[in-house]
Amino acid sequence: MKIVIQRVTKASVTIEGEKVANIKTGLLILLGIVNEDSQDDIKWLTNKAVNLRIFGDENGVMNKSVKDVEGDIIVVSQFTLHASTKKGNRPSYIKAAKPDVAIPLYESFVKQIEVDLGKKVQTGQFGADMKVELLNDGPVTIIIDSKNRE
Repeated sequence: MKIVIQRVTKASVTIEGEKVANIKTGLLILLGIVNEDSQDDIKWLTNKAVNLRIFGDENGVMNKSVKDVEGDIIVVSQFTLHASTKKGNRPSYIKAAKPDVAIPLYESFVKQIEVDLGKKVQTGQFGADMKVELLNDGPVTIIIDSKNRE
């Protein structure tokens, strides 16, 4: 399981002209899932995301988490995070989990991050053509892969 975390001052997701998610200060998390992913990957990644100290403290030092600043989170599924570009110029998405595996894990990820954050998390819609808009703060963008814990 792989996530891309972006610290934002605002972010939104629009589907077919309708805004389905909208936050101010917080995190936009893009989530990519492979067949080998499990609840263990979810628990590790959600804990990491919610407690990652990437927000400024009173001295401007990145020393606070999204929980500490009472920020919000949007989670967006993104199978392209597992694209392979080793051969040719057309990415292969063979590593990305199919919907029958990915959807339950995506939903579980969202529920677990809500538990870890202590409040409702907004989402895109799995498999939809989404327009994601954000104002990256910093910019701060961090990629975390649950298969690279050491």
